[in-house]
This record gives sequence, structure tokens and C-alpha cells, in this order.
Amino acid sequence: MSTPAERATNAFKEQIDGPIASYLSSCVHCGMCAHACLFYTETEDPRYTPINKVEPLRRVWKSEYTFFGKLASKFGLTKSVTDELLKEWELLIYDACTLCGRCSMVCPVGNDIAYMIRKTREGMIAAGYAPRGLKDATYRAVTVGSPMGVKLPALKAQIKHVEKDTGLKVPLDVEGADYMALLSSMEIMNFPEYIEALTRLFDKAGVSWTLCSEAFEATNSGMQIGSSDIEGELIQRIVDGAEKLKVKYVISPECGHAYYALRWEGPNVIGKKYPFEVVHILELLDQLRAQGKLKVEGKLDQKLTFHDPCQIVRKGGVVDEPRRLLNMVSSNFVEMEDAGVMNWCCGGGGGVSANERAEPLKLTVFNRKKSQLEKLGVNTMVTACANCRINLEEGIEHTNMDVEVVGLAETLAEHLAD
Repeated sequence: MSTPAERATNAFKEQIDGPIASYLSSCVHCGMCAHACLFYTETEDPRYTPINKVEPLRRVWKSEYTFFGKLASKFGLTKSVTDELLKEWELLIYDACTLCGRCSMVCPVGNDIAYMIRKTREGMIAAGYAPRGLKDATYRAVTVGSPMGVKLPALKAQIKHVEKDTGLKVPLDVEGADYMALLSSMEIMNFPEYIEALTRLFDKAGVSWTLCSEAFEATNSGMQIGSSDIEGELIQRIVDGAEKLKVKYVISPECGHAYYALRWEGPNVIGKKYPFEVVHILELLDQLRAQGKLKVEGKLDQKLTFHDPCQIVRKGGVVDEPRRLLNMVSSNFVEMEDAGVMNWCCGGGGGVSANERAEPLKLTVFNRKKSQLEKLGVNTMVTACANCRINLEEGIEHTNMDVEVVGLAETLAEHLAD
């Protein structure tokens, strides 16, 4: 039976494709990525330098795919992947990286370091090295259908509440609807006001939509833990649900990793083109705005700002849409320093929020967001990711800040014109 280190080594070999080989060979070891990573800037611990986090993958590449590495390995002079290395690096790969991609933005030779770390996670999980919390969440996603264990009865209960409060029908399993909306578990259990917001916004705009009882969960734990097989299985469920209901579009909710996994990685992971188009909820709302179907009234006077979810804005390209939407309902919208594609992460993405072990470190790196907010002097922060929202709320509570965090969709719904 192979050892964990051997399984990891074999998995790393499978992940070393053309881009990975070129990135590893072209790295100039400048250290610029360190200053783009909040785990380094808030701790000044050199271990958290992003390129250092791919060391297990680099070792396999060097010994297996470089001339001098192969030569050195014949004489036993190369450093191999060991169980001790994997145990140590698990803390760096999962606790100290949110896959936010900010490090990739500053690399002078164009290396996608976040992609390298994502590939490194494939080897880690193949060897069984991943945080218990993230393993449990992934297991629930596969067996139950939700990383938080949310089942259909829980969704139906929330739908019932929304219908009672709004007097509107929340469509479920409507075949032939134009749009199939997805939800994250956090929106169902923590922020059900998002479901109400969708219901009210779509009713006013005349959108033909539905939820799917067999595919309502958007969160992709497979992407977070680093398993393409699990990522593909979770994506296929959504594809099957969309095909069954014969929808034209699938709406990704206010959840960053769900959007990135479904829209940008999904077709490659499952190996086929979707029979529908994926659109983020902000993209759709902005389209409705441009078409004159999203009519609002009244504007917020208090100073507010927008936290850019990394997977939606920096890695997903949805940059201008949230700003156009916010300006519809705010007369005092101000930008954070380093806003947009160079935003600083909330600190809880990439599975960190499901990793209890990483809690102290996550709260430490929140100081970067705290500093941004203090410079602006705002008391309201809008965002478009339920995971960001929970992590920001935890950080705000931990640091005793007087800042409210709200979702963008619900903010718009509160200003719908009669």
C-alpha cells in the first residue's frame, strides 16, 4: 500500500501541466507576491509568501521534470515530498490562502500563483491532508447536497416564510422558465432575505425564473478543498437540474467560489459545454437596470462602501456592475483604497471559513480590512458574497467596530419603486 507522501507525489505529477511547468521555471524569486498577500502583510511571517506555499509541488517538478533535478535525484541529492512536509505545508496551503488571486496580479513575469496553489491542493487532498472542517463540509456536499447539511425541507420552510412576508410566489421546479436561480447554504440559513430580495426584484422586473429542488446549492466544496473530481460531481448536479427544467440561464448567487467554479472552471472540469448560460446575479440585475426594468426610488444618504468579493470581481470580471447598481440607491458611495480588481480579501475564502483551526489567523488578517474601513470612516459596507459577509461580520464583531454589512441584492430590493 502506498504512503500518503507517495500518493501526493503521484497526484502532483498529474497536476504539472504546461502552465505549471512554465510558472515554476520562470519564477524569479523576487518576493513581490508576499506584499500582495494579507497573510504575509498582517503577520510578516515569511512562510506565508505565496510562492513558498507551492513548495511540495515545486519539489516534484524539480526532481521529475528538470535536467539537473533528475541528475541530482540519481545521487539522492534532491528533497523529496515527505509526510512531515505535507503535514507542515497543510497549514500554509489551507489555513493561510484564500485562493483570492491577488498575488497573481503582481507577479512581474505573469505567473498565476493562485492556480499553482489550487493545483497543490489536489496533491494534498489525494494524500488525505486537509483540515477536518473542510473535509466534513465536502463530505456533506457530496452525500447531502450542501456543505452545511441543508436539505430541501429547510429550503421549503424558508420559501414559505418569504411567500408569507411578500405575498408573492417563489417558483420551484417550473419547467421552461428562462432562469434557474441557485443559492448558497448561507443564504438559505443565514441570509434568507436574499431569497426575498430575488423574489421581489424578479417580480417587479417580470423575470421568468425558478428554483430547482434537485439542484439549489451553488457552493462548490470540491474547488475549495482541491478535488477536481468532487468539483465536477457538484457541477454536474446543477447541469442535470438545469437540463431537466430546460432553462436558458443559470443564476449564480452572491457567492464568490460558486460563481468561479460554475462559470469559469465548470465546462473544463466536466468536459463539455453547458446547454445554458451562466450569469451572476449582479450581471443580471445590471442588465435589468440597462433595460429599464429595474426601477428604484430614494437614495441612502449615509456614506457607504463596497467590498469586492475576490472570485466575483478580481477573478470573475464583474467589476462595474455592482458600482452601477449601488449608485442607483446611494448618494454617498465611496471606494476603499485598493478597490476593484486589487481589493483585499475578506480572509475567509478558499475554504478558510470552514476551517476552525484557521480562526485565530483569519481574525488576525482581518486587520487589513479594518484599516481600509477606518480610513473611510463608514458605518455601512455592502458586499455580494454570503461567505464574505459572514467573515466580515465576524471580524467586525471581534474588533468592536460599528459597521453594518449588507447584501447588494437586498439593498436594491429595499428601494424598489412601487
